Amino acid sequence: MTHPRHVEPLPLGTDDQPYSKGLMARALVAVGVPAVRAYELARRIDNDLNDRGESTLELARLEELAVAVLGEADGAGTMRRLRQFAALRELDLPVILLVGGATGTGKSTVATESAHRLGITRVTSTDFVRQTMRAFFSAEFMPSIHYSSFEAGAGLRQPDQAEDPVIAGFLEQTRNVLVGVRASIDRALEEGWSMVLEGVHLVPGMLPEIDGALVAQCVLEVEDPKQHSSHFLVRDAGSNGVRPHDKYVDRLADIRRIQASIVARADRHDVPVVESANLDLAIGRVIDLVLAAAEEVQPVS
Repeated sequence: MTHPRHVEPLPLGTDDQPYSKGLMARALVAVGVPAVRAYELARRIDNDLNDRGESTLELARLEELAVAVLGEADGAGTMRRLRQFAALRELDLPVILLVGGATGTGKSTVATESAHRLGITRVTSTDFVRQTMRAFFSAEFMPSIHYSSFEAGAGLRQPDQAEDPVIAGFLEQTRNVLVGVRASIDRALEEGWSMVLEGVHLVPGMLPEIDGALVAQCVLEVEDPKQHSSHFLVRDAGSNGVRPHDKYVDRLADIRRIQASIVARADRHDVPVVESANLDLAIGRVIDLVLAAAEEVQPVS
């Protein structure tokens, strides 16, 4: 049995629970409407209901007001995404969202916010899996998992035989970590839970096929090196120095080589690559990928 995702039903109001501006604004933000416009539309709906002496809203009237406030294209697009979210809520399949990409591309932020909007409560990272594996496998037995992804070349037993030790070390680490990742996914599927998984090790083509779930996979990329570097300043500030800026900037060239390798594999395996310099836009794109995958299973009129 699939456990339900905590996606709120479209808050049109009922006899027991009259229309709420706050709930409607939250639903609109979840489908990608900017917060200011979402609250503007929610207030317009509230005024319309008050003018008509009603406490519940018809879907057709919502569409009319959405077009009036957001414009024809954005209003129609918003209504379609609302219907897609409603269909996703009813889908009797767990959702597995895989967010890959190199270090510093915003995977954690995108994964966490996407999970929130999709009503998925289980979010984990491949680096958490790697850290767990470190407790069980010594550096002598499995050296690659005891380094950061861009430093894993130092764990190669024969680095001189690698064409590019940075990439070779990263791929060796990835193969090891994906054993634990696969176990985490299998456990979620056994329990019928949806999950968002993010991490550098979610390399297209290296993770075995996942059956029994709606799977959406993407890779995040920051094309501009300066923009990429600036992400590490944000990480440093947010971690109180646990993830120091200098450590990553000093290895930025290696990190970006790993990014290029991941993106190339994504292109070969038809996995969407999402530019993540603007995280809000990236989150919207990832949500759209999940909704599109769901629509392939359960079309929305």
